[in-house]
Amino acid sequence: MTRQSDSNADEQRPSRHSGASGLERRAFLGTLGATAGALSLGTAAGAADGVQEVTDIPGFSCDQSQFTCGQQVTAGDGMVSSVDPIASGVAANVLREGGNAVDAAIALQYVLTVTQPHGSGIGGGGFMVIYDADEDEVSVVNSRERAPQGSTPEMFLDEDGEPIPFEQRIQLGQAVGVPGTVMGLETARELHGSRPRHRLIRPAITLARNGFAVDAVFAEQIAENWEKFNATAREAYSDEYGNPLAAGDTHVNTDLAETLAQIKRRGTDAFYEGPIAEDLAATVQAAGGSLTVDDLANYDVTLDEPVRKDWYDVEIVGQPLPSSGPSVVASILKMLEFLEIKAYDIRSPEKYHLFAEATSLAWADRNEYMGDPEFVDVPIEGLLSDEYLAERAAQVRVDGTLADYAAEECVEPGVPPGIDASPEVPGPDQEYGSTVHFSVVDADGNAVSYTSTIEQFMGSGMMVPGRGFMLNNELTDFDAEPGGPNEVQPWKRPLSSMSPTIVLRDGVPEFTVGSPGGWTIITSVAQTLLHRYVYGLDPLESLTEPTIFTTECPPILWEDDVPAHVRDATEQFGQVWADEPEDDFGNVQAIAIGEDELVGAADPTRDGQAVGFDRGGKRGGKDDRDGKRGRGEKRGKETKRARGRSDD
Repeated sequence: MTRQSDSNADEQRPSRHSGASGLERRAFLGTLGATAGALSLGTAAGAADGVQEVTDIPGFSCDQSQFTCGQQVTAGDGMVSSVDPIASGVAANVLREGGNAVDAAIALQYVLTVTQPHGSGIGGGGFMVIYDADEDEVSVVNSRERAPQGSTPEMFLDEDGEPIPFEQRIQLGQAVGVPGTVMGLETARELHGSRPRHRLIRPAITLARNGFAVDAVFAEQIAENWEKFNATAREAYSDEYGNPLAAGDTHVNTDLAETLAQIKRRGTDAFYEGPIAEDLAATVQAAGGSLTVDDLANYDVTLDEPVRKDWYDVEIVGQPLPSSGPSVVASILKMLEFLEIKAYDIRSPEKYHLFAEATSLAWADRNEYMGDPEFVDVPIEGLLSDEYLAERAAQVRVDGTLADYAAEECVEPGVPPGIDASPEVPGPDQEYGSTVHFSVVDADGNAVSYTSTIEQFMGSGMMVPGRGFMLNNELTDFDAEPGGPNEVQPWKRPLSSMSPTIVLRDGVPEFTVGSPGGWTIITSVAQTLLHRYVYGLDPLESLTEPTIFTTECPPILWEDDVPAHVRDATEQFGQVWADEPEDDFGNVQAIAIGEDELVGAADPTRDGQAVGFDRGGKRGGKDDRDGKRGRGEKRGKETKRARGRSDD
């Protein structure tokens, strides 16, 4: 992957991230096309596949022969899949103009700060998994938020020593972690990018300054979170009459435009030092938190080795701890391999039952042992060993449950190699946060799987006055009660469920996947991979097939279209199901990487869009299916497993 530092002298500075000092940079390859013009962005009535149409991004239009847009599309020279059509268009344009996958991902994330502030932004953090085709290796830029140095294990307990209710914790200043997104983006650009910072951030600045049309999800989140907003956020997200912005209204955020412009000029220094840092710290302290300008100045990302696990004839590769996601995904899928899940139909009671049981086992171990590896000695090799996972899978019965769910008992954790006995730790609160996930692949085979977050929708509800961005409430991912591996400690990173994943075959990427959704991220990603690799579904079918969610404790939550006969039959096994279906879990974004083509799929549960790029014009096309969950006939156990290289 060709790398490039900024050409402007005033933008050059020593690297502040772990492990990246002294890097040599390669020659400048060119600049992006003009993106400084006004953007006219909105929703086209009656868009063919129900996704938001994007117009007048300079250099980009879905009508151009080089681009193909939709919920599932095929292309030969680049692919983007994200929750936001505007961001997908900007990223695809970066690919068209010669940028690589990391360049496109950086531009995309900055746009999401503007267009998707309810789920992502520079006030949060995330995990970027990168495959570098030149180096033939996968690396991880970990920009997870850290607890301020003033944090304490008891800070989420009330005066009686009881946990403060979750709905109150998420609005406390103590919930705000030191943001990592800006540092993570600049680190990725320095290590892997080929374009200067000002070219990649400019589209987001223009959007914030000139405005864009609010979509239905954004409007819904403004309305639902209105009561938790501080005065600055209410002003930013209201119309001229003081009413919450509605779908179709134009949102302009000149404060955010100026913040991004300062980052464009000065890089990470603009965010982590000086007036922006002072305003950020003051906002948190006014809400009772301890975050200081020193915490911001000392923030560091880490460059991690990915977690890896063989599964059937592919390798699952993703973000390691402090994200539990890919490790738990791999645990679930490996146990299902041992349980011979291929023997059962995709809509059979046995398939759902075995998935629930494997998930419960993996979840019990997650909550018992996992935390930030800088602070906790996690027996991750033992937890992921074939020997241990085979032993755990052997506890599962096809006609019975692991625990007496009728008595509301939970599945017990195991004792993996490296542990003498399982400790007793406080149970975590059930987490239904939100994030965004997106995937990018370029013509040279570089790939990015990136999940970013501000935790709950609209984070803490606090916008930094005069700066235009929302602050996370990420520290609520810690256990409120002290004593376990995920207790609060100064400078510690909370355990996450984010699961940015790349699947390799013979060392080469063939599928990227990830999702938002708090705890449901893990089951969303695991079931997408199960549907893709065991049942042979195409990317869009894989992520729209109806799914379930559970932890080590009952009940099983389920999406509409999980068959009634499945629930009836597994109740006879002892499973406990929620009374009513849930809204769709997560918002999976995926790309299948073949030898000659790329297939991108965007989850239809929001307004996501996949955009494919072909240098010589459209080689693939848009899938005309509507992406409705549960659509299609029942698929049998003999269905051939898909190979991402040739079957799409």
